[in-house]
Amino acid sequence: MTTRKQKKERPKGELRRNSLRRLPHRQRTIPALLKLQAEAYGEKPLLQEGSSLRTYKEIPRAVGRMAAALNDLGVEQGDRVAVLSRNRPEVLELSLACAWMGAIFVPLNTALRGFQLTHQLRNSGSKMLAMESALLDRLDSVEDTLPELRRLVLLDGVSDAKFGEVAGVPLEVPESTVEPAPVKPADLCAILYTSGTTGPPKGVCCSHAQSFWWGIHASEHLGIGSEDVLYTCLPLFHTNALNAFMQALCTGATYVLGERFSASSFWEEARRADATITYLLGAMVHILWNKEPSPADRAHRVRVALAPPAPADLLEPFAERFGVLLVDAFGMTELNYVIGATPTEQRPGRMGREVEGFEVRVVNEDDEEVPDGESGELVVRHSEPDSVAAGYWRNAEATVEAWRNLWFHTGDRVVRGQDGYFTYVDRIKDSIRRRGENISSYEVEQPINSHPDVLESAVVAVPSELSEDEVKASVVLKPGAKLDPLEIIKWCEPRMAYFAVPRYVEFLSELPHTPNGKVQKHVLRKRGVEGAFDRESVGYKVRR
Repeated sequence: MTTRKQKKERPKGELRRNSLRRLPHRQRTIPALLKLQAEAYGEKPLLQEGSSLRTYKEIPRAVGRMAAALNDLGVEQGDRVAVLSRNRPEVLELSLACAWMGAIFVPLNTALRGFQLTHQLRNSGSKMLAMESALLDRLDSVEDTLPELRRLVLLDGVSDAKFGEVAGVPLEVPESTVEPAPVKPADLCAILYTSGTTGPPKGVCCSHAQSFWWGIHASEHLGIGSEDVLYTCLPLFHTNALNAFMQALCTGATYVLGERFSASSFWEEARRADATITYLLGAMVHILWNKEPSPADRAHRVRVALAPPAPADLLEPFAERFGVLLVDAFGMTELNYVIGATPTEQRPGRMGREVEGFEVRVVNEDDEEVPDGESGELVVRHSEPDSVAAGYWRNAEATVEAWRNLWFHTGDRVVRGQDGYFTYVDRIKDSIRRRGENISSYEVEQPINSHPDVLESAVVAVPSELSEDEVKASVVLKPGAKLDPLEIIKWCEPRMAYFAVPRYVEFLSELPHTPNGKVQKHVLRKRGVEGAFDRESVGYKVRR
């Protein structure tokens, strides 16, 4: 067993250490970093989206103006500002403006509906909701009992919208600016909702210093420098795209924001961005690989793609075909970039090694460390102040449970090899990951159980052809009830995000239970999908 004293030193290799590591802790805030890098990089482009461009010098003023707009709307330090929008530069500027003035940015998944959206708005206690008018229909299924919501702001100038008693107003950004508030590294800059396991999603409390360290660790492992252009089309309501901006800011690189992922145009968009670094998910890697080869495959400057979980069998073929090195790693919204390796140190099927600033262990159910080569739960703790999340918003019980024994428990089963590289095995937690989205089985089961003909249900992950998971629902009907499986799927559509709607539905006479009444989901997973209804087999497409 590898003990702490015997811990293998990570070879320096080609890791490019960022000089900002030397910043005093009190300067590891987003406003301080924006001002510092504006002086260092001046007229160099920082943020680009389409024809819209902001330089390092312009960003602090633009963010100060956005903060002034928030002030005019009644937002104060500590208030939560929810945003429901597709990728656009105003969303990123809103996130930075919240950090600038000491408010808290709450990005919401644009696919949310019903219970999910109501819960996140209510739990965050957001005072303001900023959104695109094209997404206003999402509010049709939201309960209007949101006592803390005071403002509905439309990012695209529409002013006749209304939610309950709250009238919509257009976003108006003044010419005047405000100076940054005296925020501290430990202060929250964002609440990011991540999947629950036995309950609703939890709001992860993300600090300024955590964002700083995301930028440092990820950029060092990807080998990012000031000459690089980072292109992402991943959504700004996830930590991946937000932290890619921090990687650019910490290195003097340029960040190019795409609207959304399109397999047919991805490489052309990367070429237009002049990108050298990009960001993918495991499923996106498969989708790009399955496209017919074309001249566009190599007509770009991209050299590295951060793509967890990177498919082991495609690492070398992908590099040969596209000229892009895939990088696997392990990070969590609650943590940081905690396991990784440089692009040339990648080993197929392995996530990498422990990152400096974090201590990583593999433990059994009693939190005892297991020998290398044995599987167990991945637990993590940090050495740099405030480099991981501060807990779960308004959920002390879940915070204590996750950080028990002073280690964060990831719920993931892994194996550490003698060489220090970690291999992912499976999830211990009862959550599902589909196309880059975390799904709580609870979120899917609750709407299904609300169907008048359903007695109970259980939702589990089953393997997908594109890596990650598909969603399977096992449903027990009430005595005498009869349903077509497609009716379950149609019932789910208006009540949850499109990506959470089950692909597979099976009807059972009863669910397998333990003696104390818990559903034995491992039994349902072992059943697989044989005999289950597959909506894709009949060509049914879930609406977005």
